[in-house]
Amino acid sequence: MIVYQADKESFTEDIESGGVEESISYMYEARLNRRVSDSEKRSWKNSLQYMYMVLNDEEIPEDSGISIELQIPQTSKRIDFIIAGQDENKEDHAVIVELKQWETAQRTNMDGIVKTYFQGGLHNTSHPSYQAWSYAELLKDFNKSVYEDGINLKPCAYLHNFMGDNVLDHSFYEEYVNKAPVFKNRDHRKLRSFIKKYVKYGDRSGILYRIDNGEIRPSKMLADSLKLMLEGNEEFIMIDEQKVAFEYVMDAVESAEEGKKKVILVEGGPGTGKSVIAVNLLVKLIGKGHVASYVTKNSAPRQVYTSYLTGSMKRSSVENLFRSSGQFIDAQPNDFDALIVDEAHRLKEKSGLYSNQGDNQIKEIINASNVSVFFIDEDQRIHIKDIGKKEEIRKWADQFDAEVIETELSSQFRCNGSDGYLAWVDHILQIRDTANTDLSDIDYDFQVFSSPNDLFEEIKEKNKVNDKSRVVAGYCWPWKSKKDSRAMDIVIPEHGFSKQWNLEDHGQKWLVQEGSINQIGCIHTCQGLELDYVGVIIGPDFKIRDGKVVTDLDERYTYDSSIRGLKKMRKKDPEKAAAKAGRIIKNTYRTLMTRGMRGCYIFCTDKETEVYFRRMI
Repeated sequence: MIVYQADKESFTEDIESGGVEESISYMYEARLNRRVSDSEKRSWKNSLQYMYMVLNDEEIPEDSGISIELQIPQTSKRIDFIIAGQDENKEDHAVIVELKQWETAQRTNMDGIVKTYFQGGLHNTSHPSYQAWSYAELLKDFNKSVYEDGINLKPCAYLHNFMGDNVLDHSFYEEYVNKAPVFKNRDHRKLRSFIKKYVKYGDRSGILYRIDNGEIRPSKMLADSLKLMLEGNEEFIMIDEQKVAFEYVMDAVESAEEGKKKVILVEGGPGTGKSVIAVNLLVKLIGKGHVASYVTKNSAPRQVYTSYLTGSMKRSSVENLFRSSGQFIDAQPNDFDALIVDEAHRLKEKSGLYSNQGDNQIKEIINASNVSVFFIDEDQRIHIKDIGKKEEIRKWADQFDAEVIETELSSQFRCNGSDGYLAWVDHILQIRDTANTDLSDIDYDFQVFSSPNDLFEEIKEKNKVNDKSRVVAGYCWPWKSKKDSRAMDIVIPEHGFSKQWNLEDHGQKWLVQEGSINQIGCIHTCQGLELDYVGVIIGPDFKIRDGKVVTDLDERYTYDSSIRGLKKMRKKDPEKAAAKAGRIIKNTYRTLMTRGMRGCYIFCTDKETEVYFRRMI
């Protein structure tokens, strides 16, 4: 949907008459049903004055098409500015301009990521060239008019306030700057020349109209590329019950009728293949021409799976299929044919950086999709704000009069296929009583170490086989190395042990980053993923006293978001806070101890706890 559309002549008149930002604001609120902040109005006024200056050239036709704030369907993304027309060969072109108010930026070591100031602080964000290019790729992959009519998209970025050095056009970002040139404060003439290369004649063929009204369907090129990347990729091969569940869900999705919602609940414990099935569903549905996305609250699985799939495909094409659970606040009903929600137990009520946006993520996902598939394991809720329960999903399905279909994955492929090990973990962590009180007759490599150094070295040795073993820990130590790259985080003085948490530059892709064996991961960077061998450092938040589990909220890192609010709750309702803290801490270690397909090695910071684990083996 385009908020503001005009030709160059009318756009010029609107700027010269003043108040263009008020006109855009009025149309924005009317068409998108969202209020506009004063800061956004100011940014429009400022940026559009610069675009007015750029377009002030007689060689840019008066009947060129102008679009401001094109909302990309099925996303919350908006393309700031488009100028459309034809080149000297009468071929259709749309120049996409990503407008930024930035004055400074810092380079990072992450692909396509820079640091700049927004939302009150210095944050990582996409490089403007990557952002503009990814929007163009999204339209190429999903807008039928673009990929069938041969509309050429030419992305670029214009940072009209930016006076900085060569950060943005540094060679590190060369790949994206080549695809979408970046223009800075004094580059208005260069941007003008860029536009004139593609817009010699006006929008005589209704380019903007066709883009705005193009049917949203995945392109054959995208579907074929995804299928090719999945074939032979061992990370996503389905076996036995996984294949059965996949076909069961596919049949439910394929038989869905438009306007009659379905909610499919797929329950399964660690290692039952929920994520493998979810990714296969995504690829198959895209291949059949359905508009579908893979959804998780936790970004670690999204980033790791996109890295597995990308290969020779365009990174943006894969990334656009993997979405955060908070992206459906403003979605229209049934925008998607299917949404595949992995790790549904991690869904939250509110979205946004400060958990102050939207209404309810489960409600928003069901609203946005004709068929919603939720993969869930209630015992992996590890955050105070996790609301992903079958009962909650059924409640919202009922609100939408949706048919609810439930199935269960009982066989599991992690932990050497041993359901007995999973039951033993639940028993030993005192999550629930089971018949598996020890590990006798269970074919799984579980060992207790008295030294964190020995544990670390053993995992490093296992990792030499195929780089799929890592050490993780309970979140009981502050992340000092985030600000000081030389600082150590997990420090256990009595053993002379000191290691860093996963590097900030690795982000949520820590598990697949080169050299990450030298760091330690936490629940936020490994949930939903699997390893061959996992080493787990059990911190002081989990102890055994006289054979009973004692969880200690005060031993968790103060700024761990998963417990934020519990200390305040403790003042009002100590029992409720203690119960919630106990569940979160136990479920955290349950999740960490079930990441390994072949083995789990542990070290306990508390001696009595170590003795307990040895006795329970």
